[in-house]
Amino acid sequence: MTVDSVINIARDTLYTIIITSAPALLVSLIIGLVVSVFQTVTSIQEQTLTFVPKILGIFLTIMILGHWMINNMVSFMTALWNDIPLYIK
Repeated sequence: MTVDSVINIARDTLYTIIITSAPALLVSLIIGLVVSVFQTVTSIQEQTLTFVPKILGIFLTIMILGHWMINNMVSFMTALWNDIPLYIK
């Protein structure tokens, strides 16, 4: 196993992590922004107000896109396991 193959595996791993987690993170970001604007407009300074909407938003995102997320991770792991003979050389 060369340094190049380790770097390629690490790069592919990080790419898979970023692509898989991006929908949930974007939903959390948008909900946080909307709640922050609402708090600014109404002068509510409750710090826990964003917790429940973010949890619900992430839960719905995982329900809707969970199949795609799991398939993305499984395909990455399958490719990684199938390439083990190439890495052992």
